[in-house]
Amino acid sequence: MRPLRFVALGDSLTEGVGDPVGEAWRGWAALLVDGLSDGPDTSVEFTNLAVSGAQTRDVLERQTPAALALGPDVVSVVIGVNDTLRCTFDIHAVAARLDQVYAAFRAQGAVLLTACLPDPGAMLGLPGVLARPLARRQRAVNTVVHALSERHGAVHLHAAEGAWLTDRAMWSADRLHPGERGHRQLALRFHALLEQEGIATGDTPSAEPEFPAPTRSASLWWLATAGTGWVARRCTDLLPQLLTLAAAEVRHRARGTSARLDLSASHAVASALAALSVAEQPDAA
Repeated sequence: MRPLRFVALGDSLTEGVGDPVGEAWRGWAALLVDGLSDGPDTSVEFTNLAVSGAQTRDVLERQTPAALALGPDVVSVVIGVNDTLRCTFDIHAVAARLDQVYAAFRAQGAVLLTACLPDPGAMLGLPGVLARPLARRQRAVNTVVHALSERHGAVHLHAAEGAWLTDRAMWSADRLHPGERGHRQLALRFHALLEQEGIATGDTPSAEPEFPAPTRSASLWWLATAGTGWVARRCTDLLPQLLTLAAAEVRHRARGTSARLDLSASHAVASALAALSVAEQPDAA
């Protein structure tokens, strides 16, 4: 009997950043693998194509072709946060790319896993005028992911809400990536959804960490080395625009017109999804 093929696509979250095992990252997707199989007769072949820093364009142009070639039975596509951290952010482009990716895997008959995610500004504890633009962008991405997941029949995890977001024990030193306990929480929640669908037939992943949490000194060292570089690479093009967006927040707040920014973002999301619906309609006879 052919093994069940599970392929994971995405960015650093799915790559496993925050859950180190030896010199490598493990992460929620790898923790989910054993829960997909109930024994040697249904073994699982797991391939993790996720890459730190990936955006929706990378998933569409690089990861998706590689994944399709593997013929996955189950595929996870968890992406979008890095798009919100770039000056090139365009919700229309994000929606179009995700629609293509989701459709490609569903056309191949794969079970599709998706998730909406918390906004990075809140997780980093940024001041309100800096956090609100990022939150607005992440809400837009989450709305698109939710709508497209429903359209394509995905198994969708609402990971943008819940008590786990404020539980410091769930998160790594950088406050953006889950620690081992947080990655296990994601694996648990995905397993529960897949179990309801009759896809996950193995044991529920353990919620308890296998390894002790990093010491404070180890966490500070990671932040001072790899963590600082990670943030710096993503702020190179974001910071100037983020300051511009923050200035707009201040101006609208002073004028009492802050609601216009939220309304504009909502209109952009609606327009992006409407454009996809129009594109899918057959030409008139």
